Amino acid sequence: MKKFNFRKVLDGLTASSPGSGSGSSGNSGSGTGGGTIQPGGTAGALREEIQETLTSDYFQICKTVRHGFPYQPTALAFDPVQKILAIGTRTGAIRILGRPGVDCYCQHESGAAVLQLQFLINEGALVSASSDETLHLWNLRQKRPAILHSLKFNRERITYCHLPFQSKWLYVGTERGNTHIVNIESFILSGYVIMWNKAIELSTKTHPGPVVHLSDSPRDEGKLLIGYENGTVVLWDLKSKRAELRVYYDEAIHSIDWHHEGKQFMCSHSDGSLTLWNLKSPSRPFQTTIPHGKSQKDGRKSESCKPILKVEYKTCRNSEPFIIFSGGLAYDKACRRPSLTIMHGKSITVLEMDHPIVEFLTLCETPYPNEFQEPYAVVVLLEKDLIVVDLTQSNFPIFENPYPMDIHESPVTCTAYFADCPPDLILVLYSIGAKHKKQGYSNKEWPVSGGTWNIGAQTYPEIIITGHADGSIKFWDASAITLQMLYKLKTSKVFEKQKIGDGKQTSEIVEEDPYAIQMIYWCPESRIFCVAGVSAYVIVYKFSRHEITTEIVSLEVRLQYDVEDIITPEPETIPPFPDPSSQLPSSKSLSGSTNTVASEGVIKDSIPCLSVKTRPVRMPPGYQAELVVQLVWVDGEPPQQITSLTVSSAYGIVAFGNCNGLAVVDFIQKTVLLSMGTIDLYRSSDPYQRQPRSPRKNKQFIAGMTELTDSPVPPELERCKSPTSGFATRTSEAAPGFYRNELPAVRQRNQAHHLPDHVNGHCTSPTSQSCSSGKRLSSADVSKVNRWGPGRPPFRKAQSAACMEVSLPVTTEEIRENSYNRSRSSSISSIDKETKEAITALYFMESFARKNDMTISPCLWVGTSLGMVLMISFNLPSTDEQRYTEPVLVSPSGTLLTLKGAVLTFSCMDRLGGLMHPPYEVWRDPNSMDDNEKGRKRKLVMNSPSTSQEMGDHQYAVVCSEKQAKVFSLPSQTCLYIHNITETSFILQAAVVVMCNSACLACFCANGHIMIMSLPSLRPMLDVNYLPLTDMRIARTFCFTNEGQALYLVSPTEIQRLTYSQEMCDNLQDMLGELFTPVETPEAQNRGFLKGLFGGSGQTFDREELFGEASAGKASKSLAQHIPGSGGIEGVKGAAGGVMGELTRARIALDERGQRLGELEEKTAGMMTSAEAFSKHAHELMLKYKDKKWYQF
Repeated sequence: MKKFNFRKVLDGLTASSPGSGSGSSGNSGSGTGGGTIQPGGTAGALREEIQETLTSDYFQICKTVRHGFPYQPTALAFDPVQKILAIGTRTGAIRILGRPGVDCYCQHESGAAVLQLQFLINEGALVSASSDETLHLWNLRQKRPAILHSLKFNRERITYCHLPFQSKWLYVGTERGNTHIVNIESFILSGYVIMWNKAIELSTKTHPGPVVHLSDSPRDEGKLLIGYENGTVVLWDLKSKRAELRVYYDEAIHSIDWHHEGKQFMCSHSDGSLTLWNLKSPSRPFQTTIPHGKSQKDGRKSESCKPILKVEYKTCRNSEPFIIFSGGLAYDKACRRPSLTIMHGKSITVLEMDHPIVEFLTLCETPYPNEFQEPYAVVVLLEKDLIVVDLTQSNFPIFENPYPMDIHESPVTCTAYFADCPPDLILVLYSIGAKHKKQGYSNKEWPVSGGTWNIGAQTYPEIIITGHADGSIKFWDASAITLQMLYKLKTSKVFEKQKIGDGKQTSEIVEEDPYAIQMIYWCPESRIFCVAGVSAYVIVYKFSRHEITTEIVSLEVRLQYDVEDIITPEPETIPPFPDPSSQLPSSKSLSGSTNTVASEGVIKDSIPCLSVKTRPVRMPPGYQAELVVQLVWVDGEPPQQITSLTVSSAYGIVAFGNCNGLAVVDFIQKTVLLSMGTIDLYRSSDPYQRQPRSPRKNKQFIAGMTELTDSPVPPELERCKSPTSGFATRTSEAAPGFYRNELPAVRQRNQAHHLPDHVNGHCTSPTSQSCSSGKRLSSADVSKVNRWGPGRPPFRKAQSAACMEVSLPVTTEEIRENSYNRSRSSSISSIDKETKEAITALYFMESFARKNDMTISPCLWVGTSLGMVLMISFNLPSTDEQRYTEPVLVSPSGTLLTLKGAVLTFSCMDRLGGLMHPPYEVWRDPNSMDDNEKGRKRKLVMNSPSTSQEMGDHQYAVVCSEKQAKVFSLPSQTCLYIHNITETSFILQAAVVVMCNSACLACFCANGHIMIMSLPSLRPMLDVNYLPLTDMRIARTFCFTNEGQALYLVSPTEIQRLTYSQEMCDNLQDMLGELFTPVETPEAQNRGFLKGLFGGSGQTFDREELFGEASAGKASKSLAQHIPGSGGIEGVKGAAGGVMGELTRARIALDERGQRLGELEEKTAGMMTSAEAFSKHAHELMLKYKDKKWYQF
């Protein structure tokens, strides 16, 4: 534990040479890795010692778990004994799934696509074949699987693999038509090769094509069935090394499957046909069918259909066999969706899928291929989903998927992560969400039930929230590294459905998905939830357990941007301010869109992008819309997208901003408190010179991100500039809507009915003049109030003494340097002199509104894209009753602080270094039927700093921009620490989080670095090059939370969670699930005497004798190269965590061996007893008939 005495440090700096403390510009540009102290007369400001308990030993980066559907799947495998499922992807990833909680992710280092997967059934191993012609053997007997061996083919491409049950020899088919054999134990190629020219007839003049199928006969393991693409099938005798039979068909083969007796096999073909072949008559198919083809009346062959990509032929003991195949639909049905067909007896069932089928597998009761298969389910892997069909019921229902495979049901547009939230929230959300679950699932348990999982030591609740392109919000239970959906909220239900001809005005803002969620703000304690959408709207939700039917209250706000300093007064007068005690607007007068819409040919003005429902709406239990706030068109220009959002349940206020300005809304009284351009927030303290726009420039386009297609942005384009530099790129980055947003910007003026009344330097509620009467301004009224009346100077020229006090704790050189950096990185032409300043960060806090204030008040911290920090203070009514009737007074305080780059986040600490959480209201059900609940007053938790009579600072503000972090003491506004985080890149996400009961600053940089700094000293705790920014999806969704947790969207369908906590890294092995569990292999059924005598020689086939080096010789070294894997020592250490883990693993192996030896001993004893009994009975029988003649029987 290290103590920092600010007073001693600052005293030492003050006593040093004048040159060492002459200013802060040197420190701000140094780019050093540590925090630097900003001198400036603060030697006596701090009287307390702050103890920083965090050290670098507390931090370490590691990935924890990946959730969601595997992106771009290519392969599927299932272990019928262990009951675990493996999915391979195009990016070289493998996901292994078992019971809920058993979910493992592993990755091929090469990143090559996975072509095929094969389990070593009940052996705890997996073979993968990748597109770089390499076979890999994975060890699954550890929590993090690792590669034990690899075998790379140099001259041939792998097309198909087959591993017989309980065999250690893997058959590998290649594109040239050859078949090689690999020893699984040593991963060495055998010298036994089946060449394509020996498999086909010598008279054949054409190449048969690649090997598309390999399988051994269920009747005789010494016979290998080889299927070639051109329609040739060969039954190869492995012992005699010759083809026993050959069959030919004039259509290409896609797949083959055996009947369990080994006398017949079925092929699927490219013309949509299925052929059944009998080994006794290979000259022609025993049966040919085109299941979906139209039969011809004249007896001709049915019409060709689409190819049947795969067929499975599974037999049942007590019913007709199942024939299951994908594809094969008629060509005339072009609009039909991808389908899976199930033929059972005379019934044919077609299951239509939402996405193309990648692969499917039939799950059977037995792993032995020569027994009745008894299928009970079909696993269907789609391009974007995984479903399991129940075959035991006639209507073939699907199982309810316990994995979070539907994260991408609609594309994810934003995320939020909350660790250590109130524990009752998960139960409440689950109980509400359970009422809206889909019905009709199979009543049987999920069949993929392998592995074991324990909850581990981590017990605090975690919730992940995802916002989607269709306007839906999903709440997920993320506790103990699992993920389960709790509750789904559809925000689009508050708006009218758009008709085909009515969506024109919205389409001018976004190309599609007008309800897409841009930003999320959630207060878990008060359960207030707020979202910002891509169509420039904000919705405030309150949580209730009771259903209500009510009208949705809506407000419309004009946010304008005006850079002109002088506005000519007009003779019209401004409507007078009414009495603040006037009645509040009713819900009916505020709901809907009642603005006067301009006629054809007139510039659009005061029109929202979407129409809120005006009729009463039924709201089920859960989150219910309290208020909708929409930005409107201004002078023919659509509203800019929202770039920042925050809510205070204690104050009853929501604030949001964009590149035009800031809006503050009272959601208790349903009134607009403030709607100002960013310039007007500065009042007289604007440090930048802003020129009027040229009259010739009528449009300036804003380039936004186009991330919805998930196309990666070139790194060289993204790393060269900050997404928050200038106003064009900041608009697109801060508002993660990622749509092409080309919006013309024109001259705009401040709306008069939102202008403040300069009484004692405060701004009264703007609704007290227009909205309080429940009346909306018409276009004529707007044109009047937009002009200044006589005796009313412009707002920026009328400053009260209370609002003119401004502190800029930086030097002129630093301002010049910041201005230069911003102008250099701006994407706007320097000729235009455009300095449109976006609101990039907002934060409510009980703080000191002005420099050297002695009392705290409710404040809103405002950060801009130019690195400026502004303060807005509120004067709230004193009593709970008055809060519903008296107006809220708003007072902008001007510029407070400056940083380099756009401001990203704020936070506050008390004088002892403890993190101060924003004030909140304790949740109460707004629609409760209980009279006591209704009459209960609002209970507020303020978390205010102590303000004693002693002189000195009582609060510390932490501000982080995309370039640097600073810590200020309040109310003196003295900069204590500066840390220049990056000079060559920029920060994408920053958050002040709690770690081990201490606060720290976490940052994710565009160059891939994750950095952690202690607070308040800003000492670097961690700096790891974790993930280079190759896709803006990562920047849009990366988020930090408490307890060392973070996440981001690693692909369009998957969420990657990681930790920067050393403690969690150490405990991670205990939290992960076990993939392999010791399970006894089921015994084979008794074949009977006659079947054993005449059923073939499969039981006496010795592959070792045939394929071993002694008989087959060695394979050519140039054919394949053996590569040792990293799954040995490192894999064991990773799985068990050291020597003790190795001993534990050895003990488990010995226990398994002892258990098997014990079972073998018991079986041996049983056989001896049976033999003795048989011998005894035989002897007695012999004695009985010993002396009898033949005629006496």
